Amino acid sequence: MLPARVRFAPSPTGYLHVGGARTALFNWLYARHAGGKFILRIEDTDAARNTPEALVAIYDGLRWLGLEWDEGPEVGGDSGPYRQSARQAIYEQHLRTLERGGHVYEDHGTTRFRSPRQPVTVNDLVCGAVTFERDEPDMTIRRPDGSFIFHFVNVVDDLEMGITHVFRGEDHLSNTPKHIELFRALGGEPPRYAHIPLILNPDGSKMSKRDQGASVQSYLDAGYLPEAVRNYLCLLGWSPKDDREKLPIEEIIRLFRPENLNRKNAAFDLDKLNWLQGEYARELEGDRLQQVARQALRAAGLPLENFSADYIDAAIQTCQGKFRLGSELPAYAGFYFTREVALDPQGVEKHFIPENREKLQRTRAAFAACEPFTADPLQAALKATATDLGVKAGVLVHPTRLAVTGSDSGPSLYHLLEILGREVVLTRLDQALAHPGFCR
Repeated sequence: MLPARVRFAPSPTGYLHVGGARTALFNWLYARHAGGKFILRIEDTDAARNTPEALVAIYDGLRWLGLEWDEGPEVGGDSGPYRQSARQAIYEQHLRTLERGGHVYEDHGTTRFRSPRQPVTVNDLVCGAVTFERDEPDMTIRRPDGSFIFHFVNVVDDLEMGITHVFRGEDHLSNTPKHIELFRALGGEPPRYAHIPLILNPDGSKMSKRDQGASVQSYLDAGYLPEAVRNYLCLLGWSPKDDREKLPIEEIIRLFRPENLNRKNAAFDLDKLNWLQGEYARELEGDRLQQVARQALRAAGLPLENFSADYIDAAIQTCQGKFRLGSELPAYAGFYFTREVALDPQGVEKHFIPENREKLQRTRAAFAACEPFTADPLQAALKATATDLGVKAGVLVHPTRLAVTGSDSGPSLYHLLEILGREVVLTRLDQALAHPGFCR
């Protein structure tokens, strides 16, 4: 039995769609499960629609999801890059083979494939045996301008690259009889096909490139974790058959088999993706937490370069388990990295009131005298102040937090005070005490 060789063959005409990403993922999973090769092939013969930006989006999206290819662009050596625009001579050679076999004819400058006009049965790994009557007009394989159409170059590339299995969207099932006919005419063995169910919007319509959430880049920009998105995409048409939804990729690779692919269409459920994202985000720790958080904070334009590595590490550590999306971090912890904080208007209305001014002054005085300026002594100082004033600690906590962070929610107050340091904390308290709300 030949080693498994699978491929993902996108066209660089737009961003990486979640449907394309899932197709790449299922091919990648099978290659890893079977100990085979995952090949990236760029179908760029439509020069008028191709863009360099789309090509970069494909590479970046696949790498972000962890779907590194074994052969193809930028791998180097004799295995790549695989770009159809550079393979014209190969297509010409296989056209000659069809001509010698009497399988093509000319029709007003167009080269057409002569169909045998016999039923073709596709033994699909997902859909089962599907028989197609071949009574449609002969397909074009070469246009009058000399360019080849998708069906022909797709088959030639699969043949040349020794592709053994093709996982692709169910909308390609009707194309498969044409491909099988071409394989037979070229003297080759077709790969095993697995046509995976379509991805639908919640309203039951097919997810298109224009629909919300269709772009892989949108998840990267929003601060989703690639492992969460990858896990979710695995569930769109596949399941481990035991009702689990959160699985490490190593286990998915071990369990992934074509017979576990679902036959019915998969509905895109953003709530489930967000649930998975939350589960993965809560587990972030150590270097991975630091990497994700720093990337999100930099993307928001926060000047991390102005702070020491130890300071950044400590600040991010207080956010562990406290955020779901990376895009939420700037609002949650941006106060660590700004000279001044933007005060939440609702918090100001609630906490910066005349009867709280003396309380905040007393809290400031307690902090100014606190030694050392670390979490436990700061907590003790605030609680002692509350006792002296005859109020609960929360009465002091909320205006203090608002003054130093701009919000009345966020990381542990006493730890964030320690990280900010005495000078910053006292400065922000002074600025808060000068707020007009205390003089209403």
